[in-house]
Amino acid sequence: TAQKVGVSQTAIQKFEKGELTPGSEHLFKLSKSYGVRTGYFFRPFEVELENVEYRKRKKAPVKLLNRIDGDVRNQAECWFELMSLYPEQPVQDFKLPSCLPKLIVNSSEIERVAECVRNEWELGLNPIHDLIDTVESRGLNVIITKVPSEAKFDGLAASINGSPFVVLSSAWPGDRQRFTLAHELGHLLLADRLASDLEEEAACNRFAGAFLLPKKKVLEVLGPARHSFELQELALLKQEFGLSMQCILYRALNSNVIEPSVFKKMYMDFSKRGWRKREPGNQYSAEKSILFDQLVFRALGEGYVGESKAAELLGESLSEFHIKRKLGRDYATPD
Repeated sequence: TAQKVGVSQTAIQKFEKGELTPGSEHLFKLSKSYGVRTGYFFRPFEVELENVEYRKRKKAPVKLLNRIDGDVRNQAECWFELMSLYPEQPVQDFKLPSCLPKLIVNSSEIERVAECVRNEWELGLNPIHDLIDTVESRGLNVIITKVPSEAKFDGLAASINGSPFVVLSSAWPGDRQRFTLAHELGHLLLADRLASDLEEEAACNRFAGAFLLPKKKVLEVLGPARHSFELQELALLKQEFGLSMQCILYRALNSNVIEPSVFKKMYMDFSKRGWRKREPGNQYSAEKSILFDQLVFRALGEGYVGESKAAELLGESLSEFHIKRKLGRDYATPD
């Protein structure tokens, strides 16, 4: 960063501590380096990221993580600024489901945790078609970062100013994003509840699969015992449940629908064909978070903000925002 901005590393550290104020030229280069607008450095709200846990490749460069950190801070600061403009909190705080056990001693109990959360949230057994909206409506904030990550970053979970946030990368298809989100939800729900011999990452993977495709539904759509699967069958289920074909294979194994030997054979075939990185067929569409935008327009409609502030929060010029407000150029009419 120092080299790109044209200053010393000491100067960068002083910028960060507020001991030195960058000039306009350096400010522009800083914003370009971190992938944020210059207004990011003047926001009235500062956020504190705590308990940050990345889902990333081992070789993810520090430079990439710094850019993601800057984007997350930018979006989180906009969120808290927007919340401060409401006279009453427009969304509920995240609360742990009351059905969670104090101690989980085996993987079968993780399946039951996924079932109890679905029951308490009144989700039934059918596919969750909008997972982001489902968790956001219960107070878990979701940020989607568009920082180019070259498949080296899946997402992260963090506590920001005391509220839980999950960050997803826009680079991945929807099934990968959904699994990451369900996995991070697992971390929130299973924290400090796992027996010492249970590995947390594996437990959260088990929870994610069970939450997106419950065991009862596995038995319903696959049958109680199978010797093999047609690829097209797995592809159709992927589109129905928003879960990769590999994960469906894992759900079949964990639900005792297939023997380990069948799973191993198909899994090795996936690896040989290069399908573990990118599966064949149509990709599952990525989900989007509309909550922030919706709350900006709600605040505008209620008179809590004006057009200029709304445009600033959305990172748009006033002219761009005015066109969006009128539903696009085709719908815009003179005031």
